[in-house]
Amino acid sequence: MKLCRFQSAGDICFGVLRDGEIYDLTAVDPVGFRNLDSAYAKAGGDRSLMVALLEDGMKGAQRVKYEERLLRIPLEAPEIWAAGVTYLRSRQARETETKSKGIYDRVYEAVRPELFVKDTGLRCRGPGEEIYVRSDSRWSVPEPELTVVFDEEARVVGYTVGNDVSSRDIEGENPLYLPQAKVYRGSSAIGPVVTTADEISDPQKLEIRMKILREGGVAFQGEVNTSQMKRSVAELSEYLRRDNVLKRFTLLMTGTSIVPPDDFTLQGGDAVEIEIEGIGLLRNPVAQLAGH
Repeated sequence: MKLCRFQSAGDICFGVLRDGEIYDLTAVDPVGFRNLDSAYAKAGGDRSLMVALLEDGMKGAQRVKYEERLLRIPLEAPEIWAAGVTYLRSRQARETETKSKGIYDRVYEAVRPELFVKDTGLRCRGPGEEIYVRSDSRWSVPEPELTVVFDEEARVVGYTVGNDVSSRDIEGENPLYLPQAKVYRGSSAIGPVVTTADEISDPQKLEIRMKILREGGVAFQGEVNTSQMKRSVAELSEYLRRDNVLKRFTLLMTGTSIVPPDDFTLQGGDAVEIEIEGIGLLRNPVAQLAGH
């Protein structure tokens, strides 16, 4: 089941995207189906029951023809975490960019994964919204990542598409600059929907594709399968919840393996398209921040 938030007249509603139509569930139950959080609460935190309740609600729901422009960020996550160096290609790219040689080799081979807070609900963008290049970065890239949606008990509720926009030159200068390279206004995006966990039988067998569009053409494209991850979603999830406090619908971006060439950087006017099998396509225009 693909869950979404969409614009309906002057309101943002909650619904299910299926076969080219959006089922308006907020119109069916304005309280219980206000958003994903209220639907989950209505089901008492039972993921299977939530899906059943949504299916039942769809029977009497009004339908809206799907248009990409209607979609809004599928959920407002209280925190977004990210994992680093989970693919061999990421290890190679980080070792190339860094002045601290060997550090990312050690991260890749270590027992403990790299996990960090990407956002606390202030900076993330949704479908069609602008993502940004830092004003003081000369080398920035999008990072397409399978993103896991957890409840407060660290159970997987679903999956979405994530874009962990990063300034490679800033992190490369000093690994301790990672927060500045990755945490700034418009440095992440998620969407277009949340696909419930029951529809993703194996998160380690999903195709990820990315295109960067520039001046009417494709400036870069790449693809990878999540089977190439060194660390599984289950392993990353276990470390995230260990001795931690998670709020409902905390997100975890699971790392990237699609890395543009070293002479490539995002520019204002670009557009980034990321598609993950079983979830959908997230599209965002790119703008350059002005330094304020």
